[in-house]
This record gives sequence, structure tokens and C-alpha cells, in this order.
Amino acid sequence: MRAFRLLPLLAIALLGAAGVASAQLLPGGVAPSLPSIPDVARPVTGAVRVVAGSPLVDAPLDAVRRIQVRELLRSERVRVDLDPLGEPILRGEFLAMGLDTASTDAVRAAGFDVVRTAEEGDALGIEIVVLRDTRRRDAGRALRALREAAPQAEFTFQHIYLPAGTATGTPTVTASSAASPTLRVGLVDGGVDAAAVPGMRVNRHGCEGRAIAQAHGTAVAARLASNARGTLYVADLWCGDRVGRATLGLVEALGWMARERVPVVNVSLVGADNPVLARAVKAMVDRGHVIVAAVGNDGPAAPPLYPAAYAGVIGVSGVDAKLRVLPEAGSGPQVDFSAPGIAGTRLRGTSFAAPIVARAAAELLREPSVPEARDVQRRLAARARDLGRPGRDARYGEGLIAVVF
Repeated sequence: MRAFRLLPLLAIALLGAAGVASAQLLPGGVAPSLPSIPDVARPVTGAVRVVAGSPLVDAPLDAVRRIQVRELLRSERVRVDLDPLGEPILRGEFLAMGLDTASTDAVRAAGFDVVRTAEEGDALGIEIVVLRDTRRRDAGRALRALREAAPQAEFTFQHIYLPAGTATGTPTVTASSAASPTLRVGLVDGGVDAAAVPGMRVNRHGCEGRAIAQAHGTAVAARLASNARGTLYVADLWCGDRVGRATLGLVEALGWMARERVPVVNVSLVGADNPVLARAVKAMVDRGHVIVAAVGNDGPAAPPLYPAAYAGVIGVSGVDAKLRVLPEAGSGPQVDFSAPGIAGTRLRGTSFAAPIVARAAAELLREPSVPEARDVQRRLAARARDLGRPGRDARYGEGLIAVVF
């Protein structure tokens, strides 16, 4: 059981105002009753300036996500809810694995519609069915009803995964040259402006092939593929929508990466442990893909965030210009490496540290390969600069990975 986690996030990404570098939070309607959002046990010091005119100006680091989720609940209360642990979810929507004909009939009798079967799950060997509660029950009560109706199947919420950092400007772009590395690398995030990665061919997933640029995704892409050539595979989870595609969108993005045989995938998003996402991540790792993920910005005392905390995922923390770990960065065994997580006043968070490590991994792994993928972390550790306590530690992991852009 975990407390609700707090981290500085990109307001534009949460509210889906894609295609601009920053935007004010929209007021939306005020719901008559909003679920309470628990506090974390230990606050993180410091403040972050997000958007002038919004409730996030100079907000403490430990309050940013709480404020943003509350605003999201208010402006999108028809679609967004909280699970019993305080995690944001799509209201009334659930995912199922292991449904057979009898159990499908049972859940229908219990008041759930079968919306569809997720196609991209097939690429990972997972059959995922989307269900919707027709009786508008409390999220916890609805999940209990599903489990009682079909105890042999597995059910979970549609958790919403959010960016692990703030981006309030356009990142610096470095053009590729003849000496630039050639990469095949993936990014699951918001939309990307191809101008930020001039040496890369951008293949897109989602949004019906449209390019809907978003500040966080573009900034992460620039860190991932600056001064490089090759192909960047971008899966956009928002497509200009305020809420995004939640767990299923993230799983389908990974399925697309698997089908395209993308060797390394960067995920600078964080959220709840979810059995469907866990299954998808394991399937990717078992096929020889490397997933690199931000550990999040809820502070060293917070519980681990996902997907960074899943076995086989390379979790990345962030450091500042003086190589001090960011005070808001997550801590624990899920931290494998650290990397620069601040770029001037525009970018801050583990979101922007993860792509530096993902880029280094992509230079080592050209195609999915189980033995070679298992060796990537060892090879990265051999080149990492030890920081903090001697050897691996919970704040810096194996040490610092840095590249020159």
C-alpha cells in the first residue's frame, strides 16, 4: 500500500495543451465533491516556478503534483477519478486479462460493458480487454465487483501516467555531423517537434499519424537524440487531449516498439504499479529490449514509482550542475544510474536525466537481444562515474552517466 506520490510535472502535459511550450492551467468546473488527495510523509524542500498566473507559481516541490491532479480532477471530473490509494485513473474504466467466455458473461451480468480488445497487446503476447462500469460505482467497489464476478481473471484500473519533470521552454538543439552516432531508439511521451532532432527520422505512433508537438516530449527527445542520426520512434500518449491514454496507451506504445524491434525505449513517465503494465514491461525485457525510465521526483522518502521500479528496467535519477542529486529525486534500489537532470531554467527533473542514459544504452544495443541487453547495464556501470557513497547507492545508483551535446 503506497501513499499518493507528489512530483513536479509539466502543467501542459497534464492538461493536454499540446503544441506549445507552456500554458496556464484551465479553471474548469468545480465538482461538488472531490476525492481527498493524501500528503506524502516527508516533504521535499525547494520550490519550482511553473507558469505565471497559475496556482503553481513558486509552489513547493512537494505540492506541485497534488495541485495539478486536483486541477485535473476539477476540469476533467467526468473522465478522471482516484483509485483507493489516491492514484489518478480513468473514471469507470478497467482492464482485464485472462477473460474467457464464461467470465465475460459474468462481468457483463455484473454491470460492465466490454468496450474492446487491445490490439497492440498481441505483440507482447498479452490479451487485454477494456471494460466500462455501467453502474457508476465507486472505483474500489467496481473493482471488487469484477473480481467477485470472475475470480479467475485479473482486473486493474486504467492508471494515468504523468511526466517526471517540468519543461517551460524550447531545448537547445545540436545538429548532427558525420561523426554523430547512429541510433535506433524509442520514446514514449508526449508529441515531439521533429525540428528538435534534425538528424533523426521520426516514426510516429498514435494520433492517426499526426504530429502534435508538446513541450515535455520535445525536450526529452532533444536530450535523447541531440547530435545524432538515425531513427527516433515516438509514441504520443496525449495527442492534444487533456487526460491522455493512460495504462493501455503506454502498453500499446510498448507493443508498437516491440513490433518495430526498437532496441532501447525511454519512458520519462511515472505512476502506479499496474499488473497490465508490469506484464508488458516483462514481455519487453524477455524479448531483449532495454527500457530506461525516470525514477520520479517525489523525494527520497517516497515509495518507488513505475515503470522505473520494475525488474529489468534501468531507473535513472537526476543531478544538478554541481553533481548533487536533485533533492526531489526518488531514492532506493530502483535507482540504477544518475544523469544531469537540469538544463538552465527550462528543464528540471528526472525526466531529462533518463534520456541521457537511454542514449548511452542505444549506442550499445543496435537490435533487441536478450544476452546483449542483459550486458548493457554492466557496460554502462563500467563507464559510470561513482558519486555519493563508494559503490552503488540508493541515491546515485551505479554512478553518473553524462554525454556532451
